[in-house]
Amino acid sequence: MSNSAFNIRWAEVIVEALARHGMKHICIAPGSRSTPLTLAAINNNKLHCHTHFDERGLGHLALGLAKASNEPVGVIVTSGTAVANLYPALIEAGLTGEKVIFLTADRPPELIDCGANQAIRQTHIFASHPLQSLMLPRPTKDISAKWLVTAIDNGMNQLRHGGFHINCPFAEPLYGETEGEYEWQKSLGDWWNSNHPWLIEPLTNSVALVADWYFWRQKKGVVIAGRMSAKDGELVANWAQQLGWPLIGDVLSQTGQPYPCADLWLQHPQAIEQLKQAELVIQFGSSLTGKRLLQWQANCQPQEYWIVDAIPQRLDPANHKGRKLTCSINGWIENHPAQPRGLWCEDVYDLAKKTQRRVESQLKNQYSEAAIAHQLPELLAPRGQLFVGNSLIVRLIDAFAQLPMGYPVYSNRGASGIDGLISTMAGVQRAKAKSTLGIVGDLSALYDLNSLALLREPSAPTVLIIVNNNGGQIFSMLPTPDEARQNYYCMPQNVSFEPAAKMFGLQYCAPTDWNTLKTSVQQFWHNQRGTLLVELVVDSDEGAKTLKQLLEDVGHL
Repeated sequence: MSNSAFNIRWAEVIVEALARHGMKHICIAPGSRSTPLTLAAINNNKLHCHTHFDERGLGHLALGLAKASNEPVGVIVTSGTAVANLYPALIEAGLTGEKVIFLTADRPPELIDCGANQAIRQTHIFASHPLQSLMLPRPTKDISAKWLVTAIDNGMNQLRHGGFHINCPFAEPLYGETEGEYEWQKSLGDWWNSNHPWLIEPLTNSVALVADWYFWRQKKGVVIAGRMSAKDGELVANWAQQLGWPLIGDVLSQTGQPYPCADLWLQHPQAIEQLKQAELVIQFGSSLTGKRLLQWQANCQPQEYWIVDAIPQRLDPANHKGRKLTCSINGWIENHPAQPRGLWCEDVYDLAKKTQRRVESQLKNQYSEAAIAHQLPELLAPRGQLFVGNSLIVRLIDAFAQLPMGYPVYSNRGASGIDGLISTMAGVQRAKAKSTLGIVGDLSALYDLNSLALLREPSAPTVLIIVNNNGGQIFSMLPTPDEARQNYYCMPQNVSFEPAAKMFGLQYCAPTDWNTLKTSVQQFWHNQRGTLLVELVVDSDEGAKTLKQLLEDVGHL
């Protein structure tokens, strides 16, 4: 028996079974032990293969592809620390719901814990973070192809969201014969000529119905909109408007944020007093960004607090009395129609608009980190999409900007880490093939610098804005010790990203005023190809100081 050929036949069943569940993209890192999986993937005409030399970036590339396509995406890596580098992306997928299948090649059991090279304990290495796990045995004819395909199907059928870890030990030889050993696969018969899974386990996709909705919709309510799709964002915004309920929209809500700059006005005594009248609060989606929104959400005391989200977790760190409705947002909206009523809290709407005018009067046509956050909608590509980084920049956009309703916005706000942001943005761009604007901080960019390689040949014009405020200025907002803040929190690196752009073959510009920035980006959308890296060198703690100042100003409106 040819071991190298049988390894490939085994891997072909795994990869084909995954493709039957809607996996169209697979991300591959170089490696020897993963050769059977790699060859099976590149020879499967159902799959589009992506590569990256950095496994941490590779995992986030898959995350971005899954985030934008709303389909499962595969990852193939070799054994050893390559596997451990997938951990951040797997954790994020579990928190934000993307289906990512992590295929990790492994040494066979006899090479573990005996000093063999590149052999670590990979069995259940990710602990409880995968939503599904399958620890396969080494390939053997003693196990039928029917068992293998059924095991894969069962894992995918049970995967509601998050990561699926499939650990795949392969014994040598890995190279040599690639043909033969087809008899083992023949037990699957006509399955090879179909496009359907071997094992189908229908799920009941029911909507969580609220029988007394007719009663609650006549109450005074507040809607909180967290992370959701563009379609859901439009539905929720229109639904809340019909009910006459104020909608507090997160930067990722895609609702158009009809009550803009909420992170500034939610602390105003007038807003606090009027919103106390809310008898029901309904939150759609999770991953709330604004500090004041999180504080209000934690402290509000309606009669009931409802959360609607497809992720089957509580999603309420404040532990309100109420209901967790695990279902799709659009399905819930369709089954719980609004009863048209007038707005019950006009003062809050007026306050939101006054706040927005105050922000605009200070930041319009200015060049600073805060001003760029406020004016970001003017830089968006027509019919494009936006990827927002973490730390300070996402908070400033949430507080100062009003993004268009239904304009696709993506981010990694599950664990809210700075790892893998550029690679996730690259995955989002590849999944939709749309013009994509990304904006991240300088430390986030340094953390994922290798993934600039993924932006070399995008399928549509792509702009990556790096806001270089020389360090982690999110810590400027915190009461960190003065004597330790610079060296142990902000950690300024004093770097320029122009050499990085040149190294990876990207276009580069570093505008120093708002008009030049706006003109450069808008012209790029219409006349250029490839990726433009825009470095914005700004005062280190201006963004944090402006946020603090405007919070004080709005408090006296």
